[in-house]
Amino acid sequence: MTYASIAMRSMTVNTIVLISIAARPAELVLRNGRLSEVPAMITQLKFVGIPTNDQDRALKFYTEKLGFEVSTDQVFNERQRWIELRISNSPTRVVLFTPEGHEDRVGSFFNGAFACDDASATYRQLKARGVTFVKEPQKQPWGEFAIFKDPDGNQFVLSSS
Repeated sequence: MTYASIAMRSMTVNTIVLISIAARPAELVLRNGRLSEVPAMITQLKFVGIPTNDQDRALKFYTEKLGFEVSTDQVFNERQRWIELRISNSPTRVVLFTPEGHEDRVGSFFNGAFACDDASATYRQLKARGVTFVKEPQKQPWGEFAIFKDPDGNQFVLSSS
């Protein structure tokens, strides 16, 4: 955890006050001689969407092959459900949902990466579960990555540092 330290000189008693706070998504400002917290506008990425043509097949893949857990599975409209999945302890959810008019996104490359501790070990585990990889693990100066695809053909980077 990082800490921010703020030194403020008190005008009334001519002393230095040292305040130590845990860094969090907020900003500290000095207003009328008092330190005030201004909440951050954006604090995290809540969910990312993965387009699919078959929600049942996708749900089976992401839960049984990748080990994600169902957070929400409810009716959205007459054609689709809203399915949110948890990835371990990550606050960001994965949503198996295709917005109307975006069906052409199914089977495309996901512009993001799934993180893991060891890309080679995770590659071996997922391959043993039947996950298809289009690129085997490769070491780079920044870490290691592989690319896998889901049953809809969506491609994802699996990355470790």
